[in-house]
Amino acid sequence: MPHAANACRVAPGQKVKLKHWPTRTDPLYRDEADYERQLARQVQRLSALQDLLYAHNRYALLLVFQAMDAAGKDGVIKHVMSGVNPQGCQVFSFKHPSAQELDHDFLWRTSQCLPERGRIGIFNRSYYEEVLIVRVHPRILAAQNLPGSVTKPPQLWDDRFASINRMEQHLHRNGTRIVKFFLHLSKDEQRQRFLDRLDDPAKNWKFTAADLAEREHWGDYMKAYGACLGATSSAEAPWYVVPADDKRNARLLVSQVIVDTLAALKMSYPQPSLGAAELKAIREQLSRT
Repeated sequence: MPHAANACRVAPGQKVKLKHWPTRTDPLYRDEADYERQLARQVQRLSALQDLLYAHNRYALLLVFQAMDAAGKDGVIKHVMSGVNPQGCQVFSFKHPSAQELDHDFLWRTSQCLPERGRIGIFNRSYYEEVLIVRVHPRILAAQNLPGSVTKPPQLWDDRFASINRMEQHLHRNGTRIVKFFLHLSKDEQRQRFLDRLDDPAKNWKFTAADLAEREHWGDYMKAYGACLGATSSAEAPWYVVPADDKRNARLLVSQVIVDTLAALKMSYPQPSLGAAELKAIREQLSRT
């Protein structure tokens, strides 16, 4: 599986045309039972590494998830992070910005939600929306009240990519490790998932008219994502283009990347404040009382 995960990684400076990146690959599991075993093993490893991350208290981990509608972001987060201690993990979803958020720079609102040392933060959509949906729908810029001199493409997007890269480098230097996932869904698979939602009364609420409207801009989004992935994947904060037509495969790939990222950190449990003799004396005292 490590080789499969590495194949999804976008190299720094790589030109990305998503039509050349697969949305489906050979499964990493033999059957459903094998998938369940593999995922359970990864969840267990992640839980142990999270405990170590918290105890070591020198690093934080930020996981960024971006995708087209119905690509399975919520499912990946739910299944992969199922064994993580809720006290050490927070998930933030970023929708339409508030009036207060619009009065600040585009990185401000997400900066308020960055994880503390020892914790895992998850962004379900993120500051990258500012170079994705805003690029596809440039009228959104009008609400941001920016000086006219800074809103002219393509310089606007180059400037925002530069701001993102510098911010992520700053976070890395200060102990926050960043891993970014684009769940790469095919247009045909999205159609099928939309139809499944419409056919299941329990899932009707997940579908909105806006979902269908955004689907009409599929080509524009693929171009925006390609530009974004190529401009902002770095050694410090890599992007992974995860084939997402197979939800189980996507979860296994994401879990492997997260486990590998944490395992690569030089972490250890703190030394106990009491010596061995003192601990032995306390044990003996407790056993008598």
